Amino acid sequence: MNRIYTRTGDGGTTAIHGGIRVPKTDIRIEANGCIDELNVAIGIIRTSLPSGHEWQPLLKEIQLNLMTAMSLVATRSDIREKNPNNLPYNIAETLECFIDKINKMCTPADSFILPGGTPLASSLHQARVLARKAERRLWRLHEQDNVPESILIYLNRLSDLFFIMARYELQQSDCKEEIWREFGYKRKIK
Repeated sequence: MNRIYTRTGDGGTTAIHGGIRVPKTDIRIEANGCIDELNVAIGIIRTSLPSGHEWQPLLKEIQLNLMTAMSLVATRSDIREKNPNNLPYNIAETLECFIDKINKMCTPADSFILPGGTPLASSLHQARVLARKAERRLWRLHEQDNVPESILIYLNRLSDLFFIMARYELQQSDCKEEIWREFGYKRKIK
């Protein structure tokens, strides 16, 4: 059996796609670490749901897409065409369809809500903020090296998806959303 440790990173560098070594503090590594955190959070959500739950296929597809996104993020833009991994062309639209479907089953949102209510809703909110964190890191990387637009948009939609899934979970469990305050942009200024 091969060793799990290689010792190649003991000096503070790690390899990215193409065999290039970069510091472990590189923004590319940070961005991928954030995507990995999100993927773990989704795995936790999946384990909390029954195996036949209607969200299982979607969540698994998201995890697979995030693995592909991590491969693409780990590849510099000047050699990305050599990376054999590709995301579906309609990746954001697929999420938008799920978001719209779930949103139609929820009461209209008019306030900022406190994350919580049920363990599942809390986990979905955690995935939401991890998607936003990963998105911020990807935009920082994008300032240095082009990140595919489809990945940037996908992470943005994922946070929206997890938000509406959390709202749906609370409403289905008859757990009242705790309100912080109404959306300010919906109030008329006098």
